[in-house]
Amino acid sequence: MAEQLNATNRLIAYYENLLTVNRPQSEVMAINDAAGKHPVQVSDATYTLTKRALQLSRQHFGFNATIGPLVKLWKIGFKGANVPSESAIKEKLALINPNQTDFNDQALSIFLKQSGMQLDLGGIAKGYIADRIADYWRAYGKRSGIIDLGGNLLLVGDSPAHQDRQWRIGVQDPSSERGQSILNVKIGPCSAVTSGIYERHLEVNGHSYHHILDSQTGYPKQNDLASITIFSKYSIDGEIETARLFFAGKPLAGWARDRPDIYGAVFVTRDRHVTIVGLEDATVTLLDESYQVQKESKG
Repeated sequence: MAEQLNATNRLIAYYENLLTVNRPQSEVMAINDAAGKHPVQVSDATYTLTKRALQLSRQHFGFNATIGPLVKLWKIGFKGANVPSESAIKEKLALINPNQTDFNDQALSIFLKQSGMQLDLGGIAKGYIADRIADYWRAYGKRSGIIDLGGNLLLVGDSPAHQDRQWRIGVQDPSSERGQSILNVKIGPCSAVTSGIYERHLEVNGHSYHHILDSQTGYPKQNDLASITIFSKYSIDGEIETARLFFAGKPLAGWARDRPDIYGAVFVTRDRHVTIVGLEDATVTLLDESYQVQKESKG
């Protein structure tokens, strides 16, 4: 058991070393440093994830892997966080364009065509890593466990803590301290990914700026949502769908109708309303009666 956990930590470190943009060196940083100059050949893992991230970005539903210049400008969640000037934001917006990228399947290379462009895979990398950890655990016959990468939970196998073998997942109250849940969801093996405005934010002159940046405006995305949680088979899909639904700001007609690997979603608004999409009534237990709840089907 100890060796498997140590190997899991080594696996996380391996992928972080490939994908991080918060250190001077990584494969993704090598791509960024070569922007406007030349393609960069990378490992299979980095290429596969980056290509998918760029393809998703070209769908323009909110997720954008080329948002790096804007993330580095705001620095929300990091030292030096600030509210940039309009001119600085405008300058960085000119560098955010997933169509100004090339990927070569034969060479496993990625090219950012414009100098100053930067990838940031922070909106998808944790989901990818969580899924790879689950693959590793299954390969060694691990029967159950919890992978927690902060905002990304992946529950493997049956829960050993409950007689019905179902897991209990709490949806955080965005307005309360960590661990205070609005509701619990009883569910089998799954991923639960949450994206919200309460984890990483910047307070300036009485105004709160969260970290979910809109590549169209250059500012944090503004809508009524406080958080969105996606329940799915794979964690990477949870990452993608939290972005899609957070930017939509509401349930989408027909969302995930033909996706049996997407189980449901929980929307929480700033004014204490909850919308539950796709989850059966019997699986949800409300813990905070101050929230108003409504339910919808997936399609």
